[in-house]
Amino acid sequence: MDCPDVTWDELKSHQGNPLFADKTWQWSPQPFSISESVQCEIKALGQAAYSFYQAIEKLYLKSKKDQKILRNQNVKAPWIADYYDAGKPDWLIDHSVSRSVLGAMPAVLRPDLLPTRDGFALTEWDAVPGGIGLTALLNQVYLKRNGSKMIKSFGDALKAACTGSGDERNYKFAMVVSEEASTYLPEMHWLAEKLNSLGYWIKVCSPADLCILKTGVYLADQKIDLLYRFWELFDYEQVPEMKEMAKLVEGGKLCITPPMRPFQEEKLSLALFHHHRLQEFWAENLSKKELGLLRRFIPKTWVLDPSSIPPGATVDGPLIKQKPLGNWMDLAKASKKERSLVIKASGFHETAWGARSVVIGDDVSGEEWEKALYGAIESFPRPLSVIQEFHKSSLFEHPIFNNRKEVTPMSGRFRLSPYFFVLGKEIQWSGTLATLCPADKKIIHGMTDGALIPCSQ
Repeated sequence: MDCPDVTWDELKSHQGNPLFADKTWQWSPQPFSISESVQCEIKALGQAAYSFYQAIEKLYLKSKKDQKILRNQNVKAPWIADYYDAGKPDWLIDHSVSRSVLGAMPAVLRPDLLPTRDGFALTEWDAVPGGIGLTALLNQVYLKRNGSKMIKSFGDALKAACTGSGDERNYKFAMVVSEEASTYLPEMHWLAEKLNSLGYWIKVCSPADLCILKTGVYLADQKIDLLYRFWELFDYEQVPEMKEMAKLVEGGKLCITPPMRPFQEEKLSLALFHHHRLQEFWAENLSKKELGLLRRFIPKTWVLDPSSIPPGATVDGPLIKQKPLGNWMDLAKASKKERSLVIKASGFHETAWGARSVVIGDDVSGEEWEKALYGAIESFPRPLSVIQEFHKSSLFEHPIFNNRKEVTPMSGRFRLSPYFFVLGKEIQWSGTLATLCPADKKIIHGMTDGALIPCSQ
């Protein structure tokens, strides 16, 4: 889609209310253009995501019940559930496998994709993504005709996640934002305003604003059918209402999306996708096309498990000087070239979001790398960490406003974040946010000297 440039005056009114509290960024006069071939790949990735999340649930449940994971072979893998359950409270683990949430998927799935010279690198899936409102607003500003599609897709995904027996025309939704996620409050209020204008009943509140009774959850004297959860599950001590909410979900008196199922929010799943013992499982549960697509997109990832192994055995991990590892600390001896790896917490920990735990091996000194490696191993399993091949995003040039009048090209690295909305078994891709960071930045995320730009599709 060809879009005319947006003027500084057109953007000015939106800069006073950027939807992220206390956050600023650079603005561009143009959306980021995605080619038709890339659009086809991203669309296919959405359906592959749905199949992948279904397979993750199947793998976890079979592992937890110590059932065979392959159709015609007596292969069991109880260690998988041990990984997923590590560090979680028992009540949350029990809730995640309760009958009330079986088959429940997050309403929104957002991968982070780095365009590299060899294709895309999918560095993680986010089941509790921010940026829905911001991307919808940028679509309205830059793409005009595509303005309300993303908002409607989000509303449809909330309806699809609401499994109550009432009339969907009378559903009442609450977008519940924790204190830790308060940066996103302006975005949530904007989204709620737009959804209300489309005929939805939806309010924004904090967990403490809810009245939790045995009959359900109430807000402003209205019984709520579905809560859109905008807090991380590791934050259960700061959101003590979670336990009572879980009981109401199990009793059929409330719906919550994303569901409170921590195994759906772990980077661990990317490591299991590449695990040599699970290749037959993925081949049985994904189509050949989906399997090939995910293998192209997901970089090799491993679990940093410090469990001892017998003498003579080797660790399933990267090679150092073309030799397998005897233990994970052997990676401390890796050369800078061999340290093209990234360590990050898998999930369910305060360092597992916002790139807080990310350490890129060839971006730090040997001493810092050894310290990060040792820390990840020593802290296992709280948090469980993964190590992943690092793929550097390709360099692009894109026009950026230098001031009110001047537009100059900025050389930088992009991250693309497509938003997939889950509508039953259908996946709808309705918007993509491109984050452009200066060329010297290896960790790509929203920052003052970076730009947030919608993608044309």
